[in-house]
Formats: sequence, C-alpha cells, structure tokens
Amino acid sequence: MSEGLFDTPGESSGGTEGGGADFRMGESADRLAPLAVRMRPRSLDEVVGQRHLLGPGSPLRRLIDGSGAASVLLYGPPGTGKTTLASLISQATGRRFEALSALSAGVKEVRAVIDVARRRLLAGEQTVLFIDEVHRFSKTQQDALLAAVENRVVLLVGATTENPSFSVVSPLLSRSLVLQLQSLSDNDIREVLRRATADPRGLGGAYTITEAALDHIVRIAGGDARRSLTALEASAESSLDGTVDVDLVEASVDKAAVRYDRAGDQHYDVISAFIKSLRGSDVDAALHYLARMISAGEDPRFIARRLMIQASEEVGMADPTALQTAVAAAQVVQLVGMPEAQLALTHATIHIATAPKSGAVPAAIGAALADIRAGKAGAVPPHLRDGHYAGAAALGNAQGYRYPHDHPDGVLPQQYPPDELVGTDYYRPTDHGYEREVGPRVTKLRRIVRGK
Repeated sequence: MSEGLFDTPGESSGGTEGGGADFRMGESADRLAPLAVRMRPRSLDEVVGQRHLLGPGSPLRRLIDGSGAASVLLYGPPGTGKTTLASLISQATGRRFEALSALSAGVKEVRAVIDVARRRLLAGEQTVLFIDEVHRFSKTQQDALLAAVENRVVLLVGATTENPSFSVVSPLLSRSLVLQLQSLSDNDIREVLRRATADPRGLGGAYTITEAALDHIVRIAGGDARRSLTALEASAESSLDGTVDVDLVEASVDKAAVRYDRAGDQHYDVISAFIKSLRGSDVDAALHYLARMISAGEDPRFIARRLMIQASEEVGMADPTALQTAVAAAQVVQLVGMPEAQLALTHATIHIATAPKSGAVPAAIGAALADIRAGKAGAVPPHLRDGHYAGAAALGNAQGYRYPHDHPDGVLPQQYPPDELVGTDYYRPTDHGYEREVGPRVTKLRRIVRGK
C-alpha cells in the first residue's frame, strides 16, 4: 500500500509534488536524480524558511517529532517544502506510514488503507496517511476519509497547493489543522542555491556561480525552491568551463513560470489584487496583474466581465464612459479573440485605473436594497400604477398622473416613491470627475420633484 512516495532505495517510487523521488534517498541518492531531489532536507536543521510553523511546541514540530495527534493540511505554493515536511514526518514518527497520491488513488484505495490502519490500531500501532495533491480528491473520496480521521484511525497529512477552503470538504476541513506554508524569501532561495552549489549531494563545489547569476535565479524563482534548483541545474549542465554567469542562466532558462492557478487560490488572489489595484488607481500594478492573468491563460471573458463590473462599481458616474470602454473590450474579446483582444483589455484596464473614482453607484443600490430588506416597500402611489386595463380608472389607478414632458423644463413636482420613503436620498454624488457636475443637478432635480 505504501509503495511509491516513501519507498526505500531500490524500491519503486511514484509521483509526488517533489517529482516522484524517494524520500529516503539521502547521500546515497542516485546521481541521476534531479538536483531538487538530491538536495531535499534530511532533518529540520536543513529546512529553509517556514520558521512560523517550526517553532518549539508548534503543531507541525510536534508532528515531526512524533508527538502530534492532530491531522493536518499543509497548504502553500509549489516549492515551499510540503513534501519535504511529509518526508521528515515519515522519518521521525514511530507510526506506520502510508501514502497515496490523489492523481492515481480512488475510493477503493482510500478504504483499503483505512482497513489496514484499523487492524494495526487494534494491535496498538497507529498509522500516518499522507495524501499528496489532496485537493484533487473528489468529494466522495474526501468523504471516505472522514470517519477514519475523526476517530483517529489514521493521522492524515494532506499536501495541497490550493486553498483548502475552496478545495477540501467542510467536514474534513473542520477535523484538521490547516498550516499555511509561505513562499520562500529571496534570502531563503539564495541559501538554498549556495548550499546546493557546495554540498556533495548537489554540485559539490564543481561550479562557480556569479553573484549576478545568483541574483537572476533568485528573481525568476518567485519563492519556489524547486524552481531555483532546477534553473541552477540546467545552467550548470550548459556550462563548458565550470562557471555559471547571468548570460548562461538566461540562455538555459527560457522564462519564469507564472505563479497562477486558474482553478485554485492563486486565481482568487490575483484577481483580487487586480480589482484592488484598479480601485486604488495604480495603473501599473493593474497592468501587472492583467499581464499575469493573460500569460497564465486566464479566460479573457472572465477578465472582461470583471472590468465591466469595476467600471460601475469603482468608477460609476464619475466617468460614465468607463463602462462603455469595458463593454467595448468585452465585445472585442467575443468578436476578435486573443491575442489581439489583450489590447482592448489593456485599454479598458488603463481607462478604469486612471478614471476618477466614485463608490456612489454601489452605495446607492446597497442602501435601496437595505430598505427593501428592512420592509420599507410600501404601496405604489395610485397615480403611478398601471392604467392600461379595464377597470383601472375605477380603482383610481393612473388618475392624476402628470406627464413631465408637458412641462417646459421636462420635470415637475410629483410623488414617485411610496409614502414611507418620501424624502429618502439613495444616490449621493461625490465631487469626483463627472459627478462634480451631476451632483448639483441631482440636488436641483430633487428640489423640483419634491416641490421644495
């Protein structure tokens, strides 16, 4: 059952976050294994980063020390050490260790592991169940774990690159500690690279890496240790004289992979940052996040929908043409498609980011909806009711209605809201952009319509 992720040297190994390598390789690792696998930490002392989770007495340290009893979900970006920590748990704990990959295991495999763990428990032996890519488990597969986790038949250690709030069922989430791993800092990545350059398990001092090359790898790694080691290894393999300089790195590594997952929390984080940059009038940041979404292959229709929403939500009447630009961009996406439509999306992004801002539109409908929810929905005044049916006049409907176009100014005194809401102001124009002009007009119209 445990074949794959935690096999000892010489046994088969399956796919994991760390590339399917054997967790127990250590110094005897096959030199053909990727540098990132050879440099996997063998103890807590070798772990770089995640200090917020590894302090004395922390749940994760207790688990690694073999004394923890709570199931955990290790959540964080790729290359931050989830698989490494699972490896350390497997080595430190006296419990039996079983491993499944969500890429290949089904409900049958999950139940088989639990049955074995239940028999072991009767003999006084506990089982740690590691599930890599747990977010890929279906709801049925996750539900199959619930009773075993709740009754501690197994101690679950799940690894996921996606926010468990979006990818793990609530009952399993409530039974587990969620420990969030953070992207490694530049200094952390630099330490990983220096160690790999000097360590016998790594390059063993056979190569000289320039500071400029080191800085470049740190920059393109984006906090991902595995990516940094992969770039270092590719560059070293291309070196003819044992020197790795920035030109060699640039020639060996095409570009940094975009840190974005359309199906996971990166999607939500990036679009959230995009929206807030538009709201905050930071056109450059907005363009950065737009480029990040485009490069990652985000659905341009999704981006266009967000821009149309932002045009009303963040700009509104401060610049009524922003919505027109956003709608036009959505039409270009529909009629022309990518990659050309990215120019229209950029056009709309710049327009919205640089436009004067007003939250008066969402505030107006929010206040009106709040009154409705509070029960302020009185009867429609009789003179405004429909009069286009037999008997309407006898009911007093549409009687006494004054047609505004009969007045020279096109506006005249007349009650429009229900009695309970007469005099209520929902729309409150700001003095930003076009609303600076429309504000006095709204005041004048209210005064006329309300007969003041």
